[in-house]
Amino acid sequence: MDSNKPVIIMGNFINPSSSSSSFSRPLLLFLAFLAILLLQFSAKSVFPIRFVSGPSRPGADVPVDPRSCAGFFGHVGLPRRKVAMSIAEFGGVGDGKTSNTETFRKAVRYMQGFGHKGGSQLNVPKGRWVTGSFNLTSNFTLFLEEGADPKEWPIIEPLPSYGRGRERLGGRHISLIHGDGLTNVVITGENGTIDGQGKMWWELWWNRTLEHTRGHLVELMNSNNILISNLTFLNSPFWTIHPVYCSNVVIKDMTILAPLNAPNTDGIDPDSSTNVCIEDCYIESGDDLVAVKSGWDQYGITIARPSSNIIVRRVSGTTPTCSGVGIGSEMSGGISNVTIEDLHVWDSAAGVRIKSDKGRGGYIANISISNMTMKRVKIPIRFSRGANDHPDEGWDPKAVPKVKGIFISNVVSLNSTKAPVLQGIEGASFEEICLKNVTILGLTSSRTWQCEFISGFASDVFPMPCPQLQNNGSSSCCSYS
Repeated sequence: MDSNKPVIIMGNFINPSSSSSSFSRPLLLFLAFLAILLLQFSAKSVFPIRFVSGPSRPGADVPVDPRSCAGFFGHVGLPRRKVAMSIAEFGGVGDGKTSNTETFRKAVRYMQGFGHKGGSQLNVPKGRWVTGSFNLTSNFTLFLEEGADPKEWPIIEPLPSYGRGRERLGGRHISLIHGDGLTNVVITGENGTIDGQGKMWWELWWNRTLEHTRGHLVELMNSNNILISNLTFLNSPFWTIHPVYCSNVVIKDMTILAPLNAPNTDGIDPDSSTNVCIEDCYIESGDDLVAVKSGWDQYGITIARPSSNIIVRRVSGTTPTCSGVGIGSEMSGGISNVTIEDLHVWDSAAGVRIKSDKGRGGYIANISISNMTMKRVKIPIRFSRGANDHPDEGWDPKAVPKVKGIFISNVVSLNSTKAPVLQGIEGASFEEICLKNVTILGLTSSRTWQCEFISGFASDVFPMPCPQLQNNGSSSCCSYS
């Protein structure tokens, strides 16, 4: 089939509100989601897919602001298609109640036949289109029906770099939107909404009746050239956006919301991925707003798929139990060359947190954090250890991480509860921890820095940092502006 003549699916969707969410008010029922699902075939991949919508018009490239890192995503034109049909012509019903899973499958199968005849476009009119979980390589589904049976979410193999499900032994539930081995994937719209209806999954976790690891709202594996933008994602069952083993990923202009007590609802988690741009996002969640990962203990060490060349900028939000940006704790494949800038976090447990432990191995290197503003954050800067969180008994207690080159500058924290806590690991190397122009306000005189098993340098830091950062020779290792 001609790879230059893909199928396009275009549509407007309205998200059904979720009573479990404090922010899912009836107003959300009037938000329209404009989406195009582009299924492009090639010899290398069965379904290289684009979701495209909103202002991007056929024949136009995705615009890139020269001030942004969105250039990681290659420009791809959207040609006009000769065949256009509506999902209603296939029997679809957008009443917020009727399941349309089989209808979308039937429509996509039919539209694929026009791939070599100039391409095709499936239009989805305004409505509430209810379906179950879906795989980008086989069928199209947008909303998870509230009260669905977890058994309707297929079990897939665990990630090789994790060795098992993150929460439970064995496999894991597929994500609501899932794809593997794709190229040129675009998921975008005019601030449309996708609701993962995660309450059912959170209750299974709270009640300790979860049998397999929860699925994400979006997971793309082994894929490249990905754009996710200008949408609102609500109520993910688990981590919200999870690109793993991917490259050239851009996630921008996203709003990601979950109740602040929803367990493990991380916003964006690039995992063993390279050339990732995350910018201009607002996130409220029950876990890290952004967490960079690269595999878990001996499995991550063996697979050795690092995360590198990652930019996180202009991200704001709140998480009462976790951090604005986390590095780790699953970092066994290595994490390097991460730039975090213009971060705004409030009412959170930590601003930025580097998480590691014995057994992790791997490395964290060349992390630059600058221009960060925090309000009412308990511990503004934190290095943590000792979670004792391992996949099985096969982990190696002698596998300790190497941490080198953590550059933190131009940071202001207001109404802080505690001074920074920088805990390295005995027997591990935590060096070149460099801080410049860091001001922590609101602390009582008894709140002092806590540092152990680290070394570095500090300049223009208030209150006075720990001795490990005061007299460690030359500051040349911290020669950044």
